[in-house]
Amino acid sequence: MSTIAIEGMEFYSYHGHFEEESVIGTKFNLDLYIETDTEIAEKSDNLNDTVNYLAVYQVVKKEMENPSYLIEHVARRILDSVMSSFTTIESAEIKFRKMNPPLGGQIESVSVTLSAVR
Repeated sequence: MSTIAIEGMEFYSYHGHFEEESVIGTKFNLDLYIETDTEIAEKSDNLNDTVNYLAVYQVVKKEMENPSYLIEHVARRILDSVMSSFTTIESAEIKFRKMNPPLGGQIESVSVTLSAVR
C-alpha cells in the first residue's frame, strides 16, 4: 500500500456561514492523502496503473465550485466524490483549511481533518 499526497491545493471560493463569505469569498488550502496499491505502477511506469492525481485534482476543483456553509460539509463532499470516482483508493484523508476566517481577530486559518475508508 502506498500514499499519494496532493498537498497545498489552493482555491478561492465562497464557502461560509456568514453572508459576506458568500459574497466576498476567501482562500482555502487543502491537503489530500490517498492510500492505494501502486505495486503495478511501480513496475509498469504506466499512468493507467495508478491513481491519476490530475483527475483527482479535477474532482476536488469541481466540489470547490459548489458553495457550502460549513467547511466540514465541503471536506466530506470532496472525500465522498474522490472515493466514488476512484475505486482503487482504499482510504483517503483531507485537511481542509479556511484562510483568514472573519472571526474578529488575526487568525491564519481554521481547519478540519476528515478521513474515509472503503
